[in-house]
Amino acid sequence: MTIGIVSAAYIAAAVLFILSLGGLSGQESAKRAVWYGIVGMGMAVIATIFGPGVGHWFIIALMLIGGSAMGWYVAKTVEMTEMPQLVAALHSFVGLAAVFIGYNAQIELTRVQGMDEAARQALQGFAAILAHKTPVEVAILKVEVFLGVFIGAVTFTGSVVAFGKLAGKVDGKAKKLPGGHLLNAAAALASLVLLVMFMQGAGIWTLIVMTLLAFFIGYHLIMGIGGADMPVVVSMLNSYSGWAAAAIGFSLGNDLLIVTGALVGSSGAILSYIMCKAMNRSFISVILGGFGGTTGPAMEVEGEQVAIDAAGVADALNDADSIIIVPGYGMAVAQAQNAVSELTSMLRGRGKTVRFAIHPVAGRLPGHMNVLLAEARVPYDIVMEMDEINDDFPETDVVIVIGSNDIVNPAAQDDPNSPIAGMPVLEVWKAKQVFVSKRGQGTGYSGIENPLFYKENTRMFYGDAKKSLEELLHLVRM
Repeated sequence: MTIGIVSAAYIAAAVLFILSLGGLSGQESAKRAVWYGIVGMGMAVIATIFGPGVGHWFIIALMLIGGSAMGWYVAKTVEMTEMPQLVAALHSFVGLAAVFIGYNAQIELTRVQGMDEAARQALQGFAAILAHKTPVEVAILKVEVFLGVFIGAVTFTGSVVAFGKLAGKVDGKAKKLPGGHLLNAAAALASLVLLVMFMQGAGIWTLIVMTLLAFFIGYHLIMGIGGADMPVVVSMLNSYSGWAAAAIGFSLGNDLLIVTGALVGSSGAILSYIMCKAMNRSFISVILGGFGGTTGPAMEVEGEQVAIDAAGVADALNDADSIIIVPGYGMAVAQAQNAVSELTSMLRGRGKTVRFAIHPVAGRLPGHMNVLLAEARVPYDIVMEMDEINDDFPETDVVIVIGSNDIVNPAAQDDPNSPIAGMPVLEVWKAKQVFVSKRGQGTGYSGIENPLFYKENTRMFYGDAKKSLEELLHLVRM
């Protein structure tokens, strides 16, 4: 395959990736957008494998077979509830790949520079590209390698910690070593000094030390971020992995990697900004400050949680004309989305107005609730974003909250000392009646008490969400 055909395939793949990202902005076009991405990636892989200067076919075949088999297995076995930690794990692979490719580029550059001119002329592939670089181009390459390894190393350990927190294998609370920000700043400053030394020919040891420092920065940054900010963390790591891929593209001279990495990096950064705005947080405060900047004792919650059974909830639904359902991560854990969809169909069939209110950071992954509802075939047109529906709660008869805590917490507005103070939330307490489907009286993933559960118009519908809703289905039919 000639370089012209490879370039044409890369351009086509880049266009398909852009169409894929554009299509993912709407639920109705998302399925088609996924196919754009699949076809684009297929073209990119084929063009790369059969491009000029590529060899070691047996190793490539083994990697393709092994990777495809693992991807197929993961896609078939991972539940939607495990999708956030899967995404974090996949980000770690991109980061580690950037580290390995950066080291490979530096080792190959050192080998090529040690050859005489005659030996250089016989080189092929990436080595031949390195052999014909000017001193200025070599200097630029070394910067690209250093940055690629740094971003990749931060992404790798940060993603591993995020995976551990999302999977419940690591404590979700924000934790920092003594010195906190100073340690991160010192590691970053030391990495900058090592870059200067690396450019002056100090040797590969500077790259190794920087990698260790970057591993620490990634670990310490994400350990210092609490559970409430994990959706932003996943989005942020997605952005990091994109920039790592772009840095790899510059090192390898691969235009498609540069374009793809820039698309992923910029879209992840934009999404992180949108989510931070939805939480009334600055991006810098999330990635550096972690979660929970309180200035004093939290407001005391008065009253008691009043429980209600399925019959009581069913009676309220039967009498209601307008209903809003607020899904959260608890719905995902209980895998209750199909029961929710069936309840919605039943209520709408009886002439009731049923809508869904989605907070931008509901769940543990950007768009987590939208994906679950789409999987359960909930109509797109009744799934509303927070800004679209928040003003409608005062005219709503019944709100059903399923496994949500922080996104419906009035303390965000009423308690200036709350860790989520100032965060825009769904104002469900303004509805006539609120029913909260919850396993027990715990405070949720972030550990914040919710005054909503103690309000006079709120009743706690305890139990597993799926079983509770299935019980409700039989009573609503009556």
